[in-house]
Amino acid sequence: MKRFRNILFSLSIVFFVSCNPTETSKNVSEVSVSNSSLERVEPPHWWVNMKNDELQLLVHHPNISDYTPEINYQGISIAKVTNSKKSKNYLFIDFKIDKTAKAGKFDITFKKENSENLIHTYELKSRVKSAEDYVGFDSSDAIYLITPDRFTNADESNDINKNLKDQSLDRTDGYKRHGGDLQGIINGVDYILDLGFTAIWPTPVLMNDMPKGSYHGYAITDYYQVDPRFGTMKDYKELAEKLRKKGMKLIMDQVANHCGLEHWWMKDIPFDDWVNHQKNYEDNIKNWNWKTNIGSNHRRTTNQDLYASEADRKGNNEGWFVAGMPDLNQRNPFMANYIIQNSIWWIETLGLGGIRQDTYPYPDKDFMSNWAGSIMKEYPNFSIVGEEWSYNPLLVGYWQKGAKNKDGYQSNLKSSMDFPMQKAIIDGINEKESWDKGLVKLYEGLANDFHYATPKDIMAFLDNHDKSRLYTEVGEDFTKSKMALSYLLILPRIPQVYYGTEILMDDTAKPGDHGLIRTDFPGGWKGDSVNAFTGEGLTGNQKEMQSFVSKILNYRKNSAAIQEGKTVHFSPFTGTYFLFRVKDDETVVHIINKNEKPISIDLKRYAEVGLKGKTLKNIVSGEDFIWGDVIHLKQKGSTILTTKSN
Repeated sequence: MKRFRNILFSLSIVFFVSCNPTETSKNVSEVSVSNSSLERVEPPHWWVNMKNDELQLLVHHPNISDYTPEINYQGISIAKVTNSKKSKNYLFIDFKIDKTAKAGKFDITFKKENSENLIHTYELKSRVKSAEDYVGFDSSDAIYLITPDRFTNADESNDINKNLKDQSLDRTDGYKRHGGDLQGIINGVDYILDLGFTAIWPTPVLMNDMPKGSYHGYAITDYYQVDPRFGTMKDYKELAEKLRKKGMKLIMDQVANHCGLEHWWMKDIPFDDWVNHQKNYEDNIKNWNWKTNIGSNHRRTTNQDLYASEADRKGNNEGWFVAGMPDLNQRNPFMANYIIQNSIWWIETLGLGGIRQDTYPYPDKDFMSNWAGSIMKEYPNFSIVGEEWSYNPLLVGYWQKGAKNKDGYQSNLKSSMDFPMQKAIIDGINEKESWDKGLVKLYEGLANDFHYATPKDIMAFLDNHDKSRLYTEVGEDFTKSKMALSYLLILPRIPQVYYGTEILMDDTAKPGDHGLIRTDFPGGWKGDSVNAFTGEGLTGNQKEMQSFVSKILNYRKNSAAIQEGKTVHFSPFTGTYFLFRVKDDETVVHIINKNEKPISIDLKRYAEVGLKGKTLKNIVSGEDFIWGDVIHLKQKGSTILTTKSN
């Protein structure tokens, strides 16, 4: 009877499609997925003409391991089928997809003797563009980092989802949901573009069906679904498309190290080694908390340490980040395939301009090399940045492609995050000048670039979703904020700025508090008395900072000197620090002056740069300056000059 009903339903689909030819593609795709006999098949679809001709499907359905899958589609064959020994509810199917395979749908039929067949319609799509056309971020870009729940609430209808565990909605509580969503980011694209940014990095927006703290997105419970409180897949695609039309890029924040404890597979784990310390979890599942959890020792140096014990290495790579985030075991080949395919699926689905990989030094490092290598092989012009939260440039540089590591390790990772430079800038701007303090921290921090394979591919920043706001870090000193930001934006780096830094948002009331760091962006909610998008209610300093950032970034967009020029800097002198970026006939000069009183600086010290007699323009004020024998710096702050006339 069930089989008969399925046949009737299929006939009804054909009739609907024939009567609605203009909607054929959309509706057949949607119906074929919803009409599947199976609970879950991942990836949900794939593409033809990929460089890698292999695809591994994870199939999850009651007792599916008792069934044998069959297909009949030109160019596609089943190479291997693996049953999960731990759970009868899994099959892993390895396909070979040769170059004769065409885009289209085909049935995977699951057969079992004396049982009704199960059928799943799978789709292979045509690729929208070639692999070489996926161009990642680089030093020509400036990236705007957003915590989506805290940026703009454009759709109040999705603020609470009664089908999910976290029902919180309280803007007065920094650790509950506030309602920001993808539509809010879409609405804010023009504001971000006008500021001069070329790329947006939202923290994760995938399903986080956790009982609390779900707003931040880093405890993913479904790697193929957008969290409905952020919006829909359609919204995510619309954001990517709008950015493309504006000449901007979307960077996706991904998490390969861990998932959320409420991930669907934690209720039915396929292998004994699917997550690290799995037995400990299963033995204590009814009483699982931070005490029973075997957490990471966070000793990330064990990845490079020639003398590290195996116990310490495992303590970092196999311990759970927190009790609510199971540590994925990437040494399991099926888990490894799952993570790699998921990353590629999102690149193709959204046309991404890059990936930011969370907690980079925590997973198995050989897997991370394979993960990044698989992506870069498929998309040779793509970009990935990894988070290495260390103030030691030796550790940050270790993870960058081309590093000459003593252990021979190659990460295949284009970029890592410049925590050392972040600390150097904050310390150098804050400290009183002396032989080993103050601006010399910036000077020596940049001098460490000899260690990096390609310094301009490192991502530098002053604050982010985990660290105190810049304005708080410099003691709410407006001038110091401008000095730090201008220096960041002129460096041979890929700059990243956290949302709200351009209007001096702070966490001063409780420095380092994550809920406060991720404060709501003013104007993103109905009834906000201050609106940063329009300028209504902003203080004079906030408006000036917006303008300051915009002028520098919009100049930077067309500056070959800043994007890829030669860097020359001179050791700090009498409370000043001069840095030059040079490319062909363009020279950009960045000057930091920490003197409270007017000072004159002899420019003959900088003669080798060859600016004598040239007219330069102040990027911020628009004023002209003739480079002669001396420059008079009237007040504390930063000055940016350029030889370009416009």
